Amino acid sequence: MPLKFFLKLYARLAGLTALVILLCVVLFVGINSVRSQFWHERFSEPLMRWLASSPAPEQQYHWLISQYDFRATGPSELMLSEVIRERLGYNQVVAVEASLGYRFLITGFHGEVLQFRASEPYRDIAVASAQILRVHLDAAGPEGREEAVERLAAGLNVTVLRVQGPDSLPDDEVLERVYNRGSAFYHDNGEGRVLVQLADGELIQVILPAPFNPWAWPVVLLLLVVSGSILALSLILVLRRLDSNLRKVESVAVRIARGEMGARVEAGEGTIVSRLAAAFNGMAEHIQRLVNVQREMIHAVSHELRTPVARIRFGVQMIEDCQGQEALQKQLDGIDGDIQELDELIDEILTYARLEQGGPVFSLEEASVTDIVNQVVEEQQRIRPALSIESEIDEDTEHLAMADVEPRYIHRAIQNLVGNAGRYATGKVLVRCHIDEDHCRVDVEDDGPGIPEDEWEKVFTAFARLDDSRTRTSGGYGLGLSIVRRILYWHNGQAFVSKSDSLGGARFSLVWPRKKPLEPGF
Repeated sequence: MPLKFFLKLYARLAGLTALVILLCVVLFVGINSVRSQFWHERFSEPLMRWLASSPAPEQQYHWLISQYDFRATGPSELMLSEVIRERLGYNQVVAVEASLGYRFLITGFHGEVLQFRASEPYRDIAVASAQILRVHLDAAGPEGREEAVERLAAGLNVTVLRVQGPDSLPDDEVLERVYNRGSAFYHDNGEGRVLVQLADGELIQVILPAPFNPWAWPVVLLLLVVSGSILALSLILVLRRLDSNLRKVESVAVRIARGEMGARVEAGEGTIVSRLAAAFNGMAEHIQRLVNVQREMIHAVSHELRTPVARIRFGVQMIEDCQGQEALQKQLDGIDGDIQELDELIDEILTYARLEQGGPVFSLEEASVTDIVNQVVEEQQRIRPALSIESEIDEDTEHLAMADVEPRYIHRAIQNLVGNAGRYATGKVLVRCHIDEDHCRVDVEDDGPGIPEDEWEKVFTAFARLDDSRTRTSGGYGLGLSIVRRILYWHNGQAFVSKSDSLGGARFSLVWPRKKPLEPGF
């Protein structure tokens, strides 16, 4: 990946991440400020309405004055906004955030405004509710305690439990505070609880609703939806740009299909499809080179055809000047050889063209690969008696000789390799055949000069001959190895060249699957 593209993509992702985080923080703070206001008013509402229902709350709950600045004030004495005054007029509980906590306001029994200050609203309201409950339970006495518990629990919106065994007691630190102060606030499983000791020594546990949770699931869901929407919008923008770049590639592909071989994709550096554009341009250049190679091949074919045709024409002309039967027969034999050479060349060209343009419809059948190898060796030994052409086949291979092949084309491939090896060998050609359960392999080695390693791929190119000679004795037309590679391609195999370790010359290898793959569904 190009460094410029990586840095640009990284910067954009970092900017998008920062934007999403900033927006989520703004939403989180804004939404929770409203939720917090609403929660504080709902949480304090039971206590404030309980206080407002008393005709004289300052006398009845006088200890609240010193602890929570509890007081009753006339509406005109407080500097309140019109909205707060209107809400108090509707008998709503109003929570006003101050520098040191919250002020809770409600209209009292006689129309006055009751004010309750809490530096820590959750704890202070819990403790105040528990103290009010203790006063009323002490006043009710043991006989009316059950009824009072029900009434107070409903009025203050708390759950009241009587501690009846050591298992329900909190830890020693909480109990110590209860014995010293008469009550203690603590948390248990995320809930606020107040343990109260009544006048007769009974312990009462007051359980409050859950505290304010800024990470409630609606808030988290909203943040996820917002984040997902921003990412989706960003993805749409990226895909639109990607689609625009891909349309450029598509347009160039259409132009190349129309014959404009010089068309190229213009994509700036650092774009998401710059590598695709570079690869496409490389492919277009390769196609253009192939077209040029095709033209060169046509030129080479015309040259190869022209040579034997010219010799045939010259031989025919010479027949008229022949004196005697022996001279005439010599010219006829030469013409016959030229015609045979021309026929071989045409056969090579047609075979290569048929394989290169999609190949024949192979009808694979089970045949003995070792028999094909032995047949080629025998044929080539008769043609080249001066050479030693041998086959080397082990016993295991003989047992697995049957394979799925197209016998005529495999014969042609091995024949081309052995003939090519015999053309360059000094005295020996060795054909090794090895077959296992999965693959067939045929190696043809010679003791000739070999092939330089940097030419190993070039020898499989059509009309490629390392000596660039085009005489009759040069050794073929440069199509034999190309045909071999295409035959192996249609057998799902490979053909490659290397150096012979045993003979020192070239080693051509054919490798292909022993059995054709099963059709889908079998």
